[in-house]
Amino acid sequence: MTQLEEMKFHRLMDRLASDPRCLRMKRYIQHGSVTTYEHAMRVSRMAYVVNLRMHAHADETKLLRCAFLHDYFLYDWHEKGHDDHALYHPVKAAENARRDFGISEQEMSIIASHMWPLPPLRIPMCREAWILTAADKVCSLEETLFRR
Repeated sequence: MTQLEEMKFHRLMDRLASDPRCLRMKRYIQHGSVTTYEHAMRVSRMAYVVNLRMHAHADETKLLRCAFLHDYFLYDWHEKGHDDHALYHPVKAAENARRDFGISEQEMSIIASHMWPLPPLRIPMCREAWILTAADKVCSLEETLFRR
């Protein structure tokens, strides 16, 4: 990113990323040795860059808020009893984000669809959702394979 783009990214992210409720994501490992908070930041950055480079014209505020909160489920999914995590956590994250940050119905849908094609009927329905889904897949794969 250019310095100007980097500054804009931080300006858009700072308030949410420094919120004490979001800082709780630092307690949980997401992939490999990457915390859920680090993963959320990586996905947010990737989504921001994809939107810029592809000239997708997604709503940056909505995109970054959803990207950062897409895994706002606030539990350790590695513990026993979370066997259905891949299917359930997007809805839990959306519910938590609605409760704590008052996100809109569309933002809930964006977060809830980020694991597509799991489940196959929870399809991303807008450009922000498609960008988030792609950014999450790229970051998750890289973290799982190379950040242990």
